[in-house]
Parts: sequence; structure tokens; C-alpha cells
Amino acid sequence: MTAVRADAVVVEDLVVDRGRRPVLKGLSFTVPAGTVTGLLGPSGCGKTTLIRSVVGVQHIESGSVTVLGEPSGSAVLRAKIGYVTQSPSVYCDLTVRQNVRYFGAVYGVPRRAVDETIENVGLSSHANQLVDQLSGGQQARVSLACALVAEPEVLVLDEPTVGLDPVLRRDLWEHFRALAAAGTTLLVSSHVMDEADRCDRLLLMREGRLLADQTPDELRAATSTTNLEEAFLELVLATERATDPDAAALASTSTDPTAQEA
Repeated sequence: MTAVRADAVVVEDLVVDRGRRPVLKGLSFTVPAGTVTGLLGPSGCGKTTLIRSVVGVQHIESGSVTVLGEPSGSAVLRAKIGYVTQSPSVYCDLTVRQNVRYFGAVYGVPRRAVDETIENVGLSSHANQLVDQLSGGQQARVSLACALVAEPEVLVLDEPTVGLDPVLRRDLWEHFRALAAAGTTLLVSSHVMDEADRCDRLLLMREGRLLADQTPDELRAATSTTNLEEAFLELVLATERATDPDAAALASTSTDPTAQEA
């Protein structure tokens, strides 16, 4: 029997620079195995850079990233990590089925698994359609199917629900939860705070730093809020108070209807 790892991903003191500008500023956290961990924060905060570091396609200035006990980017991890980028990474001149079949063949997946995977992402009726004839949201689902077909141990998803309608978003999240229940570890980035409650754990980022590494309930309790978007804003204000008290005071009074000019 294979030993169960407590943490599928371990990040320690991770620093990534772009040019002379720091993008990730000494991040440390773990992703427990068999859970859905949400990576949330505004656009430009470093989510995609962090995801690329976990997958092993990003140059790291210092620190370390370990996935399933191996350094990120190790050849042994290629069949164990599924990665879905923000932009669809598929062959537009092939059909949906041909794309998923190709990626399945790379990892020796039986053909019967291809149609099951296509069904799981809601594309059965488009299986024989060329990808370049699909909408952006449908193309994103083809990318997801290509990542899922090999049944990876770790699934890394960069904004997987962008451009999807509410019903499909709900269905995909139900599928993500089912994957986690079966033992898959998911790291899912988003800038949509209403998806945070669907995660077991949350990593909240801003300007290349982690503001929080907590469960949704822990985050609400720590900030004395009932809404996760309000919790995030409270964390931002708390950080600003610590680094620049005068600016934080100005920001809070400018939004306070009771703070009137004398």
C-alpha cells in the first residue's frame, strides 16, 4: 500500500523576480493532499507566477517547491500533474475527441477513458467538433479534459471557470469536489471571491505576498465577517495599517459615511 502524504505541495521561502521587480516575495505554505485549495487575489498579484512555479515551468530566484516529494519540474512528475492554463492549450485544428485522445495516448490512457472524460466536462455533444469552432468557454473545457484524462494526482487550474455560465461553473466545481474526495489534490486560482467557499483551504494573495492561509470559516472568524469578500478587504486594510498607518486611516475614513468634514 502506498503511504499517504500529508502534504502534496510544499513551498518554502519562494522568491521569483521578473527583471529587477520581485513578483513573489518569500512565500511559504503547504497544500494538503486530497483537498481543494483556492488561490485567490486580484489580477496581477502573482497567482499565475505561483502556479507556474508549482508546475515547474517558472524560473525561481530562491526558495523551493516540492510536489509529491519531488522538486517541481522533475521528469517523474510529468504524468502526475495536470495543468490547465488561463488560455486554452489545445490543437484548434483537431476535434475535441482527437485532442483528448492525443493527450491520453501520451500517458498510455485507454481509449474508453477519453469519452468518459469528455462527458465529465460537459462536451459530449461537441466531441466531433473542431476546437476552433467552439466558444472560449468550451475551449477552456477541452483544456480541462486534456488535463484530466490521465487522472493526475495533482491538478493545477489557473482561472478554470472564467467565461463559463453559472450552471457549468457549478457542475465543474461539483466535479472538482468529487476528484478531491477520490484523493486528487487540486490547486485552483481565481479572482472571483464567491468561489472561495467551495474550497477546503484558501491562500489569499496581494502584491506577491500571502495575506492568509486558512479555511473559509477560519478566515471569517479571524476577520469577524460573514462574507469572504469583506474578509479579504479587511485583511488588505489590516496589512495597510501595519505598513502605512496614515494611508490606511485615510482610506478607512474616506469610506466611512459618519466621517464628515467639521
